[in-house]
Amino acid sequence: MKIRNKITVYFSVAILLITGLAFLLIYLLYASNREDEFQMRQKEKITSTLQLLAQVKKTDHELVEEIDQLTINNLFDEKLLLFNDKKELIYSSLDDTPVPLSTTFLSELSAENRWVEAKDGLYDVVGSYVESNGRAYYGLSKAFDSLGYAKLRYLKFILIVTFAAISAIVILVSFFLSGKITQPLAAITQKISHYNFDAQYEPIPITGSKNEVNILARQFNKLMKRMNEVYSFQKHAIHHISHELKTPIAILVSNFERIENENDPDKIKAAICTQKEDTKNLGEIINALLEIAKAESGGVLKQDYFRIDEMIFDVADELQHIYNNFLFSIEYETESENELTIRANAGLIKPAFINLMQNAISYSNDDKAKIKLSAAENTVHIRIENKGDIITEKESHYLFQHFFRGENSKGKRGFGLGLVLVHKIIALHDGGITYTSFNHTSNIFTITLPLS
Repeated sequence: MKIRNKITVYFSVAILLITGLAFLLIYLLYASNREDEFQMRQKEKITSTLQLLAQVKKTDHELVEEIDQLTINNLFDEKLLLFNDKKELIYSSLDDTPVPLSTTFLSELSAENRWVEAKDGLYDVVGSYVESNGRAYYGLSKAFDSLGYAKLRYLKFILIVTFAAISAIVILVSFFLSGKITQPLAAITQKISHYNFDAQYEPIPITGSKNEVNILARQFNKLMKRMNEVYSFQKHAIHHISHELKTPIAILVSNFERIENENDPDKIKAAICTQKEDTKNLGEIINALLEIAKAESGGVLKQDYFRIDEMIFDVADELQHIYNNFLFSIEYETESENELTIRANAGLIKPAFINLMQNAISYSNDDKAKIKLSAAENTVHIRIENKGDIITEKESHYLFQHFFRGENSKGKRGFGLGLVLVHKIIALHDGGITYTSFNHTSNIFTITLPLS
């Protein structure tokens, strides 16, 4: 059974059960009050009849008939019997309603036990011990409370109709409220049922309320975001690796070609040393991918202190071994060298800058790129600028998504994955990366990283 239906059933049953018990209690209390009130009228009839007999002091047949004719309409379908102190019958009403157990009632009545009552079907039977003018009398009355039962039936009808109306209203209100209550849960269920890891992540809308449903939705959003990131990374891992290993492998091949064409033993030895360093760089990139996976899975990211400008110089030197005609111009806009010291994972930061600087090479139309370094408010800013075809403003919104490639990348090889890794690496270090263009002729990437 759905939660919405359960809430509707449980709430409706609870409310209707309480309402039904309340109505039943009202009915029973009214029935008890009717019985008590009618029996008091019977007692009053016994007492008034005895007082009347005592006043006239007659018991002949004509007087009895006159008394009966005067009081016959007070109680419907009534039989009244009066007895003297010797329990001898001195008065009997005109109707022929039988009074069962009259002998038993008389035996139970006494000065100590002045009141006896019983039910004979719908009839009320009472016995009363009365003292008048120093003498004891006994009265038995059996009567049918037609007016009281008519009111009781009417009350029963009203309660049943009211209960039916309340039942319909409660069920409708319960169904509506359960729908409002379970709407966020239904949204979560639908999201889980139709969740597509290939589609763009869209969180479940939540309000500012701190109820359990919103807390569940908020935690589900976090879980789905995390799962979406992990799934995307795993799905495109092979593309990440191939993209990231392309540059270091090209460097290794270039070094081998130089060694192959070299005859000077000293230069060969130096080239082998270079090859050794480049091989280490390849290992560093592989380690970088492992560090990203480790950090994204909740592991601790290893960080060291180093100067970011020195790393950029190293990357520029490595890339110029492959692209001999390309020139990197590195400029400082800071007075102190200490303002360029950051605390980060060098194995991750270096591949990020290799990627960005190689993009500057690939998309430059004059074989030049300018790198500016500055520091402000405990943050270092690295600006990489090259002239060439730019990315449009519309395309810039998708720049750091998997497989996106702008119009300016037509005819160039690549998977559109490098900037995804760069963005991940910078974000892991609490930094940021943005793209802007200048005069529709220059591409500018600005990286910000916290200073140590």
